[in-house]
Amino acid sequence: MARLLAAACLIHLVTAQQIGKIPEIHPKLQTWKCSTLTGCVPHDTSIVIDALSHPLHEVGNSSVSCGNWDTGLNPTLCATEESCAENCVLEGTDYASHGVQTRGDSLVMHQYLTVNGTTSVVTPRVYLLDESGKNYDMLRMLNQEISFDVDVSSLVCGMNGALYLAEMEESGGRGALNPAGAQYGTGYCDAQCSVDPWINGVANVDGAGACCNEMDLWEANALSTALTPHACNISGVYSCEGDSCGSDGVCDKSGCGFNPYALGDHDYYGYKEVVDTSKRFTVVTQFVTDDQTASGSLTEIRRLYVQNNKVIQNAVVNVTGTEVDSLTNEYCESASYFEEMGGLKQIGKALGRGMVLIFAIWNDSGAYMNWLDSEGSGPCNSTEGNPALIEAEHPGTSVTFANIRWGDIGSTYSHGQ
Repeated sequence: MARLLAAACLIHLVTAQQIGKIPEIHPKLQTWKCSTLTGCVPHDTSIVIDALSHPLHEVGNSSVSCGNWDTGLNPTLCATEESCAENCVLEGTDYASHGVQTRGDSLVMHQYLTVNGTTSVVTPRVYLLDESGKNYDMLRMLNQEISFDVDVSSLVCGMNGALYLAEMEESGGRGALNPAGAQYGTGYCDAQCSVDPWINGVANVDGAGACCNEMDLWEANALSTALTPHACNISGVYSCEGDSCGSDGVCDKSGCGFNPYALGDHDYYGYKEVVDTSKRFTVVTQFVTDDQTASGSLTEIRRLYVQNNKVIQNAVVNVTGTEVDSLTNEYCESASYFEEMGGLKQIGKALGRGMVLIFAIWNDSGAYMNWLDSEGSGPCNSTEGNPALIEAEHPGTSVTFANIRWGDIGSTYSHGQ
């Protein structure tokens, strides 16, 4: 027994070496849980930035990186999952240096930071932690709604201020090779099967993609916006390789989207439009089930806005002769691969199991975000989204999310006039 206890202690010491000496201090972000009976109750949550925004370095040598988004894994330190866990340390980080600031219920995210005349790209992505600060807050949204205030006024063409849900693990994949877990922002996945140096905090030595169901509540700048579920025929986090990561893999990468401009309403969303993006407004997304319970099947995703104390119903567009203002099974029939992956029913299952709330700001050096705001999807031209142009002309571009609430349908927002 003594030898077993000694061995257990040794294992603990080995895994504990993966967390460094720089403390991780999570910025607080006040959120609310709401119900039609009790109203909205404060929820003492916080945020954590993605693990790849933390220093990841060799044990005893902070100048040698174990890998990052740009370089991938360090092949010397991370030849295997086990050697990477043994050789590498994950440190706490300074959130302001990554363009992230919170105050009360408000989160501000910057794409660029200028310090002493030098501008750098930061592109932060953060996740909502539960009240313990140890695990992700798992939002279960069937027969529920989520609302938030947003300021996109400085998000120009080519920018994307995103708020979405992904079926990550509650612990961030915490385990023997990943003792840090959600507290240090591990475990990211999405329906694009993102290929990152780590999957669930373990070295991705095979170059696999991390796939999971994704619900894009909000992808937007000041000129265009999209609401898009992406279904995967799996639950939880799946490591895809080869053909399973491709366009015919386990996830629907295109999704079943609702973009008012792309669907023909060019005067609904934008500066001085019906939803006036020069000012702050509230976004509400409702997940309706067939029997109006949390155990039913998802049949509709509704969207509405609140601005200047007035409820603004979603844009009504004409799709093949039918007026449409929400995502339904009928609307999504044309998104054939979304349907093949299980459609709204599959997204509903993920929402019922629980998904992690993610905040991000980014731009796209490859396609200039044309899929969101140009070439028929918005009023921007095809080159305005060039990140070099954005950095030169709009280095202060940012997004603010605030007043995040979730709960019973109709309970999270002011019904106004």
